[in-house]
Amino acid sequence: MPPTSHAAPPEQPSLRDALLARRFDDAHGLRYRDDHWTWAQYVAACAQRAHWILARHRPPRPLHIGVLMDNYPEFTFLLGAAALAGATVVGLNPTRRGQELARDIEHTDCAVVITQESYLPLLAGLELTVPVIDAADPGYLADVAGRPAEPPTHHQASAEALFGLVFTSGTTGSPKAVRCTQGSLLRRARRVVDLVELAPADVCYVAMPLFHSNSLILGWAPAMVAGAAVVLRERFSASAFGDDVRRYGVTYSNYVGKPLSYILATAPRPDDAATTLRLVYGNEAPDSVIAEFGRRFGCRVIDGFGTTEGGIGFNRTAETPPNSVGVPRGNIKVLDPATEQECPVAEFDAHGNLRNADVAVGELVNVGGVGTFEGYYRAEAAMRERVRGGSYWSGDLGYRDAAGYFYFAGRAGDWLRVDGENLALAPIERTLARYPGFAETAVYPVPDPAAGDQVMIAVVPRDAFDGTDFAEWLDRQPDLGAKWAPAFVRVSRTLPTTLTNKLLRRDLVAQCWECADPVWWRPRRAGAYQPLDAAARERIRADFARHGRERLLRPGPAAGQKRSV
Repeated sequence: MPPTSHAAPPEQPSLRDALLARRFDDAHGLRYRDDHWTWAQYVAACAQRAHWILARHRPPRPLHIGVLMDNYPEFTFLLGAAALAGATVVGLNPTRRGQELARDIEHTDCAVVITQESYLPLLAGLELTVPVIDAADPGYLADVAGRPAEPPTHHQASAEALFGLVFTSGTTGSPKAVRCTQGSLLRRARRVVDLVELAPADVCYVAMPLFHSNSLILGWAPAMVAGAAVVLRERFSASAFGDDVRRYGVTYSNYVGKPLSYILATAPRPDDAATTLRLVYGNEAPDSVIAEFGRRFGCRVIDGFGTTEGGIGFNRTAETPPNSVGVPRGNIKVLDPATEQECPVAEFDAHGNLRNADVAVGELVNVGGVGTFEGYYRAEAAMRERVRGGSYWSGDLGYRDAAGYFYFAGRAGDWLRVDGENLALAPIERTLARYPGFAETAVYPVPDPAAGDQVMIAVVPRDAFDGTDFAEWLDRQPDLGAKWAPAFVRVSRTLPTTLTNKLLRRDLVAQCWECADPVWWRPRRAGAYQPLDAAARERIRADFARHGRERLLRPGPAAGQKRSV
């Protein structure tokens, strides 16, 4: 009897393999303004930088390359170089400042930071232990140009090689660096290619920041895998979106956060629905925005829900109810964080309002494992909080209906308590966002003079805010919960967001109604919203003092601080 064969399992493909598949591809690979590279030229440019990176390796320090840069071609060349060299790209967020930025660089063990001229002042004066290189410096460019254009063969990157450290958005605390291996990014990119049916003839518009997972997973990597062209814009611009679609023949675009809303706020054109755009894919867009964007541009919008870490994810189907994030990918449940027991299914009233939020809303947990989450870099405490008992605890709140569809209710802590009742922010925000006079909305809690919280909303109006019209609209909404009507309305030009268009709700909470923007309020039994003037503020302060809660108030705007309209 012949001996049993124990063949080694086949080696998993890496991102390096996917990039090398484009090595002799003469189709359009990258376009930026008037410049363009074929895929073959792109791979050659990446190879030169891969040799440059490998020449700088000084063990035992890991090959971590910090990139502090907008979406310039150099950023994508460095991504490809890391794939070829088995190095790691650390995407640095330019909204971080001072010691926070220095902490991100040192925490992730960067061996060098490559940046652009306009960001050099952010690094000046920081006590860094690594060199900083301007990507436009003639010395750097000459050094790179002198390197071989053939991919390095003496270093073979595996699927397990750490490709990227991607920081979380930091909307609820200090950002954490999420590990992403070459194999993981390749597998996720392939799923995107299949989902959106990317082909070599497609033109992919990448305007979301490349330091964020959204552009890597939904933009750059899928285009490379499919052999489609990438069109880069250094930063997202709502006003430039239509021009870019027409100029480059864009067929596909990714997004995260509010970009679709910003684009819809621009003036429509008669031929918007006749462009080449066929599909956009992203997350966090409201149902109304998804429908309106699809109608205006004659395209399909796929909106999913997931975390930067990849621990949980949901897909919308044709049967997904309004406001639902869809059905889960994997075994995801809604658990009570205190008891770790599954929460009851949601109960709705005749108007679709959640009746049992106190017990139905819990944390979204992947009880089947950790999904595509590969861990945080040097953050053991955060790992213990996120992964417990083999399950991935997302930190996101949600609830599910009897049919198995899930609904997002906000981040952990996105609650307010009105008249003894706990309310999740997301359902209130979805309802108030329907008001036709608002281009953007954000709901958050502010203290009540007697107990608990009051509802406050920050808005970006389409025109001048009309306190009477908004109050009358609220009174006509049959599905508006009895405790959902805002006590205060902050009228702003813009809402505070990260570079990835995620709302910084904590900034609004901290400022309360004492901010530089005009604020309107609706006293009890008042028929309309009124400007919150100095006399009204004194009334509110007196009310807090009467209940012994004046400690919850913050000082008003500094003297002489300008109020915007």
